[in-house]
Amino acid sequence: MRILPSFKSLNQILYGSLVLLGLLAGGCSVAEPKASANVDTRSLVNKAESANSVSSQGATIPIDPNGPADTIRVFYKDLREKKFREAIFLTNLKPAIAGLTDTELKDFSLDFESIAGQVPAEIQINGEIISGDQATVTANLPNDDGDKTELRTIKLRKEGDIWVILLVEGAAETQMKKEGRNYFYSLRIETHEDEAKKMLERISKAQLAHSLQNGGVFTDMQTLIAEGFLPDDIKTSESTGYNYAINLGADKIKYSAMATPAAYGKSGKLSFILQLDAKGISHVGGKDNGGKPISR
Repeated sequence: MRILPSFKSLNQILYGSLVLLGLLAGGCSVAEPKASANVDTRSLVNKAESANSVSSQGATIPIDPNGPADTIRVFYKDLREKKFREAIFLTNLKPAIAGLTDTELKDFSLDFESIAGQVPAEIQINGEIISGDQATVTANLPNDDGDKTELRTIKLRKEGDIWVILLVEGAAETQMKKEGRNYFYSLRIETHEDEAKKMLERISKAQLAHSLQNGGVFTDMQTLIAEGFLPDDIKTSESTGYNYAINLGADKIKYSAMATPAAYGKSGKLSFILQLDAKGISHVGGKDNGGKPISR
């Protein structure tokens, strides 16, 4: 399972994800860390900053330059300032972006900017625990809905003299290193394809709701949007990566819906179709159709 950078979904790339996917919404709620042998612990309670510490608004502990907590502080600062390459270079997703040109990086600008816009002006860093080459930092970060903050824990590891934020681990990190510069493209395709299937399922529910209120007949996409059953952004591929269409039967008691990648191989590979069976039950199917809609 991939771990991404975003608040609520992979569609909020940097991506939820790029997905930071794992840091903004990810991580887990934590209790107050406990000190153990050979562990350098900074308590969650307020401490006066030492002469060797750097000032950081919102922090409740001293932050040493280039330490784990400082890495988290700079990461979110770079994100907020839309310095996306610099931000990702502070994470172990660096191999996935190091080979991308500035032009290629712009392919993800919409996704990254969605993340940047959700980063608070101040990140309250509450705790830091260092154990050898491993570290965790606790901070108050937005929850999955972005409407309140929760105490989260973020993992880091030391590589040489640098602390690196761990956004992917284990098999996911191995796969990321293997794919390199193609990682974000593959991730975006997987995300868009998954969301496309979910959107068709949402269209099915929207049509059912409409038909129950209108004598059993179905309707077009614009009507479903106007009735509040579908989101407005379904009309364009800008945020979804897919083009959607609804074909109504002449009597409006049957319909089909299609989802086709806007840019084959970049925003998605699979085309999807939603059809009703003889009993009126909807089914979603998909296949690689070379970027063309599936007719039947």
